[in-house]
Amino acid sequence: MYIIVQFIDIFLDFCIMFISFNKIKNYMWRTIAKYFNKYPKRRKLAQKLLEYGLKISNNKICCGEIELSDSKISRAFDLDRRIISSTIETIIEKEELKKVFSRLKPTCHLRDVAPEMKWGVIEIIPKDPSMPGILADVSAIVAKAGISIRQAIVDDFELSEEPRLFIVAEKQIPGILIPKIRQAKGVKAVLIY
Repeated sequence: MYIIVQFIDIFLDFCIMFISFNKIKNYMWRTIAKYFNKYPKRRKLAQKLLEYGLKISNNKICCGEIELSDSKISRAFDLDRRIISSTIETIIEKEELKKVFSRLKPTCHLRDVAPEMKWGVIEIIPKDPSMPGILADVSAIVAKAGISIRQAIVDDFELSEEPRLFIVAEKQIPGILIPKIRQAKGVKAVLIY
């Protein structure tokens, strides 16, 4: 019991830090967007770079240390290659943008791998994705059930049309937890798989 309480205490501290970071990130997106407001296609690319954690390095778009070709990026995001070049130029020219886009990293999302590993996945559809505490409440319910969390990923509500919270747990989620999770703060719907 002490370990669970200690975990919840540490986790709540993390959530407070995450909420503070989220406020900074929202400010960050507004700061970034002002450079692209006149150019919707460049804005689209900037959003995709953030969404996928693709950085700008040596005048190229990179996934980690792997350089991606402009033609493949343009096909993937349905953009003209000139848009790719002009967006990269804007990012390099503006120090504020360069500081952000040169430090992005892709993240491994375990959601689709979980069934193969016999792990459980909880997908939360929030009532209001900007509401603080959703992750903390759901995580506390999972921890009280004695289930370890391997990963929690929250879609940014400013970058995603339908933001979700995904929690990957060390084992399948028992059905008895579903009503408890539905009652958690800010939860609109729950999917377990």
